[in-house]
Amino acid sequence: MAVHSSGSGRARQTSRQRAVASLWKGHQVTGTIGIIGSGLVGKAVARLAVRAGYKVVVSNSRGAETLSSFVGALGPLARAGSVEEAIAAADIVTVSVPLAAFEALPSDGFAGKVVLDQTNYYPGMGEFRRADLDHGELTSSELVQRHLRGARLVKGLHNLSWIHMESNARPEGDADRTTLPIAGDDAAAKQAVTEFVEAIGYDVVDAGSLAESWRIEPNTAIYFWRYAPKVPEGVTGDEAKRIYQQRGEPVSHDQARTLIREAVRPSPIGGTLEGMPQVHIDLFLEQASPDTVRQ
Repeated sequence: MAVHSSGSGRARQTSRQRAVASLWKGHQVTGTIGIIGSGLVGKAVARLAVRAGYKVVVSNSRGAETLSSFVGALGPLARAGSVEEAIAAADIVTVSVPLAAFEALPSDGFAGKVVLDQTNYYPGMGEFRRADLDHGELTSSELVQRHLRGARLVKGLHNLSWIHMESNARPEGDADRTTLPIAGDDAAAKQAVTEFVEAIGYDVVDAGSLAESWRIEPNTAIYFWRYAPKVPEGVTGDEAKRIYQQRGEPVSHDQARTLIREAVRPSPIGGTLEGMPQVHIDLFLEQASPDTVRQ
């Protein structure tokens, strides 16, 4: 990927962003996405969904009144609501919260709903750790599925950061469009999630069942860093942030399938913050809410 450091380079990037956004104009879809969690990830999903023409209901644990500014900026397709309202209104519910918060979700409230699970297991984060996950007795998505009784859960849109969720999105047919994996046990639910993910800017490959979703979890080859651009050594500060917020190199269908097929289950299981580039941490601290940072 070419990296421009001059003012004219930044102008070209802005023009590119405008051109990409314009390709979504007139693309009409029907349906409502209920978003549980209004952190960086939930907000990125909301922006992508609205841009693709979906209605969204955004919720968090602090109350709809805390979201008025955000949903106002999204426009008439968005509104704030309680968690229960987001679930009730949604054709697809995204769980855009840390895995440590999964038990706070209403266990009986998701029956029959298609749920897009964006959670990831980072042992110790949020003081959350489970032996059954550490020992590989089940995947994190199987754990969430057990809690959300009757939900039709699909793992997906979990393996790239909030930054790259937006910067990598491209319309269908764009040469830079990349591929994301999903996993689940319900074929119809996977099809619904596939259509949503395709509408917001990505191609999709099926990684198998929830039991096989370890193949797309933290510390596998298709997780996170495959979708982030490489920041050259020696680049720091604002220039590093500018580069890091661009797209990563596209992942083709065949490349994604190969990464999934050849995955080796990490040991130990789960993600870690070690090795995370400083630029990512800096951007998180800048963009996350004070409540999220304190966690």
